[in-house]
Amino acid sequence: MKKQYKVILISMSGVRVYNKRLLDLGLTLPGFVERSEVITSLPSLGLLTLAAHTPENWEVIYKELDNFSESEIIEIINKKPDIIAFSSLTARINETYKLSQRFRNIGITVAIGGLHVSAVPNEAQKFADIVIQGEGEIIWKTILNDFENNSIKPFYSSLSNSKYTFRFNSCKIPKYELLDISRYNRLTIQTTRGCPLNCSFCAASRTISSYKKKSILQIEKELNKILEVWERPFIELADDNTFIDKKWSRELLTLFAKYKIKWFTETDISIAYDDELLKLLAKSNCAQILIGFETANKNGLKGIDRGNWKHKQFDNYLKAIDKIQSYGISVNGCFILGFDTDTKETFKETKQFIIDSNLSEVQITLLTPFPGTELYNQLKKEDRLLTENYWDKCTLFDVNFIPKNFSVIELETEFENLMENVYSKELVADRKKHFKKTLLNRKKTNLYESI
Repeated sequence: MKKQYKVILISMSGVRVYNKRLLDLGLTLPGFVERSEVITSLPSLGLLTLAAHTPENWEVIYKELDNFSESEIIEIINKKPDIIAFSSLTARINETYKLSQRFRNIGITVAIGGLHVSAVPNEAQKFADIVIQGEGEIIWKTILNDFENNSIKPFYSSLSNSKYTFRFNSCKIPKYELLDISRYNRLTIQTTRGCPLNCSFCAASRTISSYKKKSILQIEKELNKILEVWERPFIELADDNTFIDKKWSRELLTLFAKYKIKWFTETDISIAYDDELLKLLAKSNCAQILIGFETANKNGLKGIDRGNWKHKQFDNYLKAIDKIQSYGISVNGCFILGFDTDTKETFKETKQFIIDSNLSEVQITLLTPFPGTELYNQLKKEDRLLTENYWDKCTLFDVNFIPKNFSVIELETEFENLMENVYSKELVADRKKHFKKTLLNRKKTNLYESI
């Protein structure tokens, strides 16, 4: 019988906004609060996937740390794990490093993976015994085997060594059974990874993986597993851009339509150009899609993605929103403020665009230079980053660079004012009222305007 070991997988969940006025304001804004609660309640799909790739002689414990207490830390230590593996976004990486040091000081081996350490592995190696860069699934068994043989290496990467190239045909079903389902309002499945648009501000599109799709059979297995632990789940796809491949997307939606589930994903407006896909999307019980429109300023879209694709789509934005929502699918429009092309007028334009578009839901954020992105490299080269280590302010709601047409305080103030307007009770109510009207109209007609 093989020797038994124990690993604790820790997700550093939740994000803390540092702008106190915005934080206080957010607590009273219904639309903002609702989406924030959803995001912070999602489990770590990456760690649940690692759990599935863990050998049987390793006991696996999954834990999330948000506003963690000393008693939680002691509880983890008392379980006497052989390895603790962290997954952390940039905003909580400094807390992760501190916890890592504490566990290492008492002899526990610590591994850290995720987007942030994949972008800056040299930094992470100062605080962990093991840094995992890129896709962890293909590396995980090797790491555990090396631990068993006292031959652990400080750095494992799927990006720099073809030996560790991960393909979705090697997938295993995430260990959803490790979760206390009562704690969650939705679970996640990843059907695609990466995004070929490669937007300059997006870390997910390049830091972990190039664009790839799971097989429909694998997705079906994962859906069935979720249904074993939750009879009527709400599912959020952990995708960057689900519907890139339209043929594959039709197969995906045909599969989803077989299940009694509600679900949510992210994509781009090209879905509005495909009537067959929209019909399948409606039949599959998709509750909402999030689309990154990025800005209401057309010039602001120049140069942000490969081939200026989004800039070329701008004139279709309003028709695309109307078309998608006419199928009974809510559109959550995402806008980023703080581009070099932005002025005070852009904030007014954004508010007006949101009103004119009749978007059912809205998400506004501040431009954030995450490490590993083109945006980060540009601002670092221009000496516009406010500090060397501003990671705790990578919340999407805190300014961490020197804007071009504003002072830091001016950008914060304009953003606060826009948020107060966009998430006001009146505008939130108007958006919901209009979408309900759209749903009623949909029942009366099957005619949809082409774009």
